[in-house]
Amino acid sequence: MARILVTNGEGTPGVGTAARMLAAGSGGLDAIEAGIRLVEADTTIRSVGRGGWPNLLGEVELDAAMIDGNSFRSGAVGALKGYLHPISVARAVMERLPHEMLVGEGAARFANEIEAETADNLIPDSERVWRQWFEETVSPTERERWPEVDLTALCQQAIDPEKGMDTTVFLTLDAKSEIMAGVSTSGWAWKYPGRLGDSPIIGAGCYADTRYGAAACTGTGEMAIRAGTSRAIVLYMKMGLSLAAAVDEAIDDLRRLRGGLIQRLTLHAIDCDGDHRVVTVNAEGQPSYWLWREGDEAPRAEPAEVVAL
Repeated sequence: MARILVTNGEGTPGVGTAARMLAAGSGGLDAIEAGIRLVEADTTIRSVGRGGWPNLLGEVELDAAMIDGNSFRSGAVGALKGYLHPISVARAVMERLPHEMLVGEGAARFANEIEAETADNLIPDSERVWRQWFEETVSPTERERWPEVDLTALCQQAIDPEKGMDTTVFLTLDAKSEIMAGVSTSGWAWKYPGRLGDSPIIGAGCYADTRYGAAACTGTGEMAIRAGTSRAIVLYMKMGLSLAAAVDEAIDDLRRLRGGLIQRLTLHAIDCDGDHRVVTVNAEGQPSYWLWREGDEAPRAEPAEVVAL
């Protein structure tokens, strides 16, 4: 079966490298990590890594995860501050610890122990936009007590400067016919400190099973968490549904959501035969993604399907 790589638009800085590695015979995890590291370091990508939008307190918190579709071993980090490549820290969690996820101070401690690269992830433009929001939204009384204020109300009023609320996701079927997945994000801008989206939650933000396929989500992570969307797609394939039907079933699950944050969510999926499908629900404009198949000279941009909930 043909090797394949699927990543979303935010994967642009790393898709070429990941595709070349797969073409040369690299394993999926190596290609995913290399591709995502380039995204994390690119400050033009405002929803991943360095340059990502900060939380309500003006701090950049990063989440990432990887999963091996052979063993189901995974590694994830959440609310990690001060490190450039959360995807590499996530992989180290998978390979060096008996745990699957670390968050906050524990994730930072582990990153320090493995000598992960540090970084000030709040670039000047992100700080400028956050400062403008702060001056326009936070009352003089709240500023005097900052940060010891009630953030609950501010979280409700927050307006994401990048409406996409995106992540980067990489799905691979490699030369050994093994299926892997990886994701990385800075999360929702102006989020409540400590908020985790779907990205570091295996089964919500990404899932992989070499026997059947893989899936990953970008957009409103709260939706994918509630519906267990990535795991659901793979499980529907395990139950005998085609890739297309499995994605349709997962979309039907999303239609059952009531209340909470319901906006845009993009579902990316591949199967063990090298087929793929990318669908955006509640789309804003025309989303696109990157596709590379064995034999292609280079990855190509493709329009995602658009479905209204």
